[in-house]
Amino acid sequence: MLPSSMLRVIDQVSACFPQHPRLREMFARCFANTYETTLRPQADGSVHVITGDIPAMWLRDSAAQVRPYLALAKTDPAFTALIAGVVRRQMAFVAIDPYANAFNEAANGRCHNRDATDMGPWIWERKYELDSLCAPLLLAHDLWRETGDASALDANFISAAHLIIETITREQDHTASPYRFQRLEGPASDTLVNDGRGAPVGPTGMSWCGFRPSDDACRYNYLVPANMMAVVALRALAALPLGDEVLKAKALALAASLDAGIAAHGKVAHPRFGTVYAYEVDGLGHHHFMDDANVPSLLSLPYLGYCAKDDPVYLATRALVLSDANPYFHRGLAAKGIGSPHTPEHSIWPIALCMQGLTSTSRDEQMALLETLLATDAGTGLMHESFHKDDPTTFTRPWFAWANSLFAEFVMALAQPGGA
Repeated sequence: MLPSSMLRVIDQVSACFPQHPRLREMFARCFANTYETTLRPQADGSVHVITGDIPAMWLRDSAAQVRPYLALAKTDPAFTALIAGVVRRQMAFVAIDPYANAFNEAANGRCHNRDATDMGPWIWERKYELDSLCAPLLLAHDLWRETGDASALDANFISAAHLIIETITREQDHTASPYRFQRLEGPASDTLVNDGRGAPVGPTGMSWCGFRPSDDACRYNYLVPANMMAVVALRALAALPLGDEVLKAKALALAASLDAGIAAHGKVAHPRFGTVYAYEVDGLGHHHFMDDANVPSLLSLPYLGYCAKDDPVYLATRALVLSDANPYFHRGLAAKGIGSPHTPEHSIWPIALCMQGLTSTSRDEQMALLETLLATDAGTGLMHESFHKDDPTTFTRPWFAWANSLFAEFVMALAQPGGA
């Protein structure tokens, strides 16, 4: 049985769509999916959150999975404690290894693959993704902002936050980094070139990133949307009531440095769309025009809080990534939207469709995207990682909680006065 606070939100949101019983049914299933299937409370009060059909906790995914429950935490102390428990778990994992992206529920040595990197028994995968360090900070800030609860902001949180700043700062000069990663078997997208060091880069003020939020290797290792997420996360960290002025000053200074690097190197002139944000750059004159479905993405910048929905450079970038100029934008018989090289060719991601809706200023566009999402679930009543642009019954990952949570968040936003 779902908690009464969750049932109440389901009823309230459903009431906003009285003529749409299928929407009400899918919202209820997706909203409850993380709660019913992925939470693993621990004896220490922390909460382990698996992604769904992969039995590991990603720092990024877990934050996104519980994000819709912030609305419940405002009035239900159980959900406040739940989200605080997730933050504790995330920051404990950061303290174990700030370069890892996914962790086991216990120190059992299970892992995705046998990789040439500095593994440990807690680590499921050790792909360094800058957004992994940002997600716990943003979740902690959002919980405190929404509820005033600071129970997770303890000495362990502060220590891990210092480690996050040290790691992001170190990676502004990757030549000084100890991090290496090679996957000895599998596709090239799963490993870093140059004996695991990554492609050459020049200094930009941005922080180096090994892998995209898709877990695919970066082509050029300054991942612009991840650095934008870091700017927002560091400023959020500085706003928390931690009582550590040194940490606050370091966070604000690092955010300013990253932001200056984005302004100097992340904006590029495109022959068709004008000044846009590149997806990746290397500080040596190379840039990559694309976007990936996974968040942080260029499409998600207003959602992340980096810019306004009507920011001119964002609008130009949005036009690019939602066009054929983005090699991962697909048009098909069932849908059009952004996919990822992480999944089969011609696949569209529900996460990207939800994010397109959450960052849109057009109610018509939002409702059209909602109808597309409802029509591409392959009759399962849940979202998937991706589906084929012409045939939604061909899909990947039937149990992918992040997509379900983001769909629920999109519907909740549409139910608010004024919409998303």
